[in-house]
Amino acid sequence: MVLRKLPGVSASGMGLRLSQKFVFLLFLSGLVTLCFGALFFLPDTVRLKRIFLSKNENPAVTVGHDNELSKKVPGDPEHQRVALKGARTVERSVGSRAQEEWSPARAQEPAARDERVTSAAHNGERGSAYSYEAFKSCLLKPALGRNQGTPPDSETLQRREKVKEMMTFAWDNYKRYAWGNNELRPLTRNGHLGNMFGGLRGASIVDSLDTLYIMGLMEEYEEAKEWVQNNLDLNSNGEASLFEVNIRYVGGLLSAYYLTGAEVRFRLICLGEKLLPAFNTPTGIPRGVINLGSWSWGWASAGSSILAEFGTLHLEFLHLSQLSGSPLFTEKVMNIRKLLNKIEKPHGLYPNFLSPVSGNWVQHHVSIGGLGDSFYEYLIKSYLMSDKTDQEAQKMYYSAMEAIETNLVQKSPGGLTYVAEWRGGILDHKMGHLACFSGGMIGIGADDGPAGQRQHYLDLAAEITHTCHESYSRSATKLGPEAFRFDAGAEATATRLSDRYYILRPEVIESYMYMWRLTHDPKYREWGWEAVEALEKHCRVDAGFSGIRDVYASTVSHDNMQQSFFLSETLKYLYLLFSDDDLLPLEDWVFNTEAHPLPVIHKRCLQEHSATQDHGQTNLE
Repeated sequence: MVLRKLPGVSASGMGLRLSQKFVFLLFLSGLVTLCFGALFFLPDTVRLKRIFLSKNENPAVTVGHDNELSKKVPGDPEHQRVALKGARTVERSVGSRAQEEWSPARAQEPAARDERVTSAAHNGERGSAYSYEAFKSCLLKPALGRNQGTPPDSETLQRREKVKEMMTFAWDNYKRYAWGNNELRPLTRNGHLGNMFGGLRGASIVDSLDTLYIMGLMEEYEEAKEWVQNNLDLNSNGEASLFEVNIRYVGGLLSAYYLTGAEVRFRLICLGEKLLPAFNTPTGIPRGVINLGSWSWGWASAGSSILAEFGTLHLEFLHLSQLSGSPLFTEKVMNIRKLLNKIEKPHGLYPNFLSPVSGNWVQHHVSIGGLGDSFYEYLIKSYLMSDKTDQEAQKMYYSAMEAIETNLVQKSPGGLTYVAEWRGGILDHKMGHLACFSGGMIGIGADDGPAGQRQHYLDLAAEITHTCHESYSRSATKLGPEAFRFDAGAEATATRLSDRYYILRPEVIESYMYMWRLTHDPKYREWGWEAVEALEKHCRVDAGFSGIRDVYASTVSHDNMQQSFFLSETLKYLYLLFSDDDLLPLEDWVFNTEAHPLPVIHKRCLQEHSATQDHGQTNLE
């Protein structure tokens, strides 16, 4: 290489500078070489392997490896920030403590344990591989009922057919204008990706698989299944919500597998493995945000985890262990329980923020709505999904319910029962739309509580569901606001402009469906039909369904978003509400918090089936 002489600099000066540079570069290269070589004398950690191995030399854990709102979080700016970033900046003190306590060495042990996850899908069937035929034979009733859940009376059947038409309309417009995107923007007729899924696409497709199948829309179901098999890219790069990926993608694929036997098991286990690095914290409490495309640790240095996020993994992870033959998924979520049982709970309540570094509560804010909701849901559903053998989940749920009744359940001057929020001992007399799922939750848990409490819980469930219906009936649109209050003369109405929106949420309708199945009181079907009429009148636009900005306005303003959970939850719960109870009977199925049906694990039957198979194999040998 020819060096050009710089103007105004003598040859001797130039030579001197080059000599200095040469000596400096020689020293620097030697230092780098020394440091690089020293790395190989350090302990053999998974993290170092991931740094130095090429893509073709991955370790055994190869994953096989703007409404930007979290579904379960209210829409004020603080909640949005907390939901999407895992509450990383809730308190500076937590951040500084995390910086001091966190190190790769602290995370080495759980990371090394992740090496045990080498799924049956990678290496062929194991002896412990899950048998789909055994699962089907252990169901107490056919999943789709004797006649697809068709109701006997013509009026209910017509209403069910209307819900099916709504699903077809929503799906066709998504397919036409937003295919492969996460959600449809029906006003502008284009797709929306959002930032909750870390580059994953097709949320509306995965969320709709079981709804399409349950409704008998088989051509649409086959389209969706083909897209998942050929186009769902699990190697996306970007920060994703652990919670949202789990409930929508893992839950959606699980239900598709169990309902149809679709060949998505391999992809399911791959995706489940991608979520495991979130647990690599000093306590094993997972972070709220995970990069699906890398095993980096950079985001794991500070902040808090949200109760409803790390508490809404149990159902899906137990089934991932069933399908993969690996106990690791179960171990991860059972460790969460172990820590929660160990730490002190103020007045028996579970605050919404926990440090995954120290294992201590960060704030004493308690809510059965956003930030807390599905934690409680998954306790009672874990018990039910275990065929009522998970006594730890049962105990935790009813202890939590006792504390909630003692501290949060209130009666308004007008006689409405509601569940307030708790902020360090001070009640905030508001209830979010998200909290309206609790009517159904309390209802399905009524049978297995303390002796003599069944009717009490059914009455409480009915009262809360009635209050949530009132939040709908007291609005101009007959749709409920995001949050409603019980103070300053307000009764089940939103007093803040920021709480008046409705984004096609399902929680009130979810409680209608459960309360119908538990009581067969016809008012729940009437209330559901009121919701159908309101959705048709105010949310249906030319190219899909859209949320609205103010439920109290006589002339609505649309938000231009057809949420994926509208297809997964709202329309599915309406369809089930107008179907016979033998469509996805509750003896055999629980619904995850995205309304994806997961089977009850009839463990004794499965063990007997496995023993019979082993005996038959022995005779053949």
